[in-house]
Amino acid sequence: MKQQPSLILLVFIAMASPLALNAFVPAMPDAAQALHTDIGTIQLTFTAYLLTLAFGQLISGPLADYFGRRPVLLTGLGLHIAGSLLAAQAANVESLIAGRVLQALGGSTAMVLARTIILDVHGRTGAAGRMGYVVMAIAIAQSVAPALGGYLNLWSGWQSVFYLSLIMGTLVWLFALARLPETCAVRSDSLRLGSLLSRYGEVLQSGPYLGYAVSTTAIASAFYLFVGSTPYLVVNHLGGTSADFGLWFLAVSLAFMLGSLASTQLAHYCNVDRMVLIGNLLSLAGAIILLLPTLFGTLSFASLFLPMALLTFGRGLSQPNAQSAAISCATGSAGTASGLMGFIQLLTGAAIAQLVPWLLEFGVSLLFGCIVLAPCIALLAHWQARRVGRQMTDPASVQ
Repeated sequence: MKQQPSLILLVFIAMASPLALNAFVPAMPDAAQALHTDIGTIQLTFTAYLLTLAFGQLISGPLADYFGRRPVLLTGLGLHIAGSLLAAQAANVESLIAGRVLQALGGSTAMVLARTIILDVHGRTGAAGRMGYVVMAIAIAQSVAPALGGYLNLWSGWQSVFYLSLIMGTLVWLFALARLPETCAVRSDSLRLGSLLSRYGEVLQSGPYLGYAVSTTAIASAFYLFVGSTPYLVVNHLGGTSADFGLWFLAVSLAFMLGSLASTQLAHYCNVDRMVLIGNLLSLAGAIILLLPTLFGTLSFASLFLPMALLTFGRGLSQPNAQSAAISCATGSAGTASGLMGFIQLLTGAAIAQLVPWLLEFGVSLLFGCIVLAPCIALLAHWQARRVGRQMTDPASVQ
């Protein structure tokens, strides 16, 4: 058997894009002021990143199935590095948005291929536990990034946040260049649009794929609503700074990391569907607790971040299992399935992120009410996935 990529390499690959996405979040209000723009415009730096990440995953999955994992990943990481440099030197908001787009275009390959390579090497049986480590790596990046970004912004200005991404991306690229083997055993034979659309159609018809993908997307949407609005709530409602946001956000991201770690440990005792169900129920509980202080006018740092920590702990349990279950539904097109799932999740996230300023105009209670709705949708989607799966294996069981 060919050399297998080390799990630690895949972990660092997975961390690059979340670090770039989240490190800039606490610096957004200051960047808006420095570049003489408004909240809606600076929000485009977050929305454009998510949107490009979505379409990038849609493209990079089929590219990796056709050209192989290694060349696509190395090219993507190179684009991510170039985008970080462009954003660091941006003199206006247009250049900043362009840099973020380039960052995300490259980062999309890392997000798709970290998952896909695990499926290549370990299959569905061994993927769920290892996927938990990748999700945990993303949680670590999300934990560290806002704190680092918040303090870098205070100490050296918002541009310094992008030099952090530049250094991280370069180190990961060098690591992958030296240690990443090719893992794609069977490559697709065409990149024609008709063939691509056909493969995407096959993935969407692969059993309960869509139910699992919507379930993990709904929980991610709750996170995007929170992270897109909280920097402004901290500054404008609670009188805090970007550093305050970064420190309190550690609780949210560490909870995600703990949930992901618990997922890896419980994989031997709970099946995939039970883990998804437990995680979604915990996320719903956290969302409800988050909503209550806004209804009674008692919003504080603790009431804002600690309930979200519970929600993201549940996400850490459900996400790796729902993702591995979804990708494994599409036999023979793991890269395409992984890319399509990322596209669905991030396209939804981008739309939601750009709605945040509008929702904030109607009050925090409405925004947090939408966060409560997200795990409800996740529970319904997961129920549908299980129902379709049972119907495929035993049609008589679903009457």
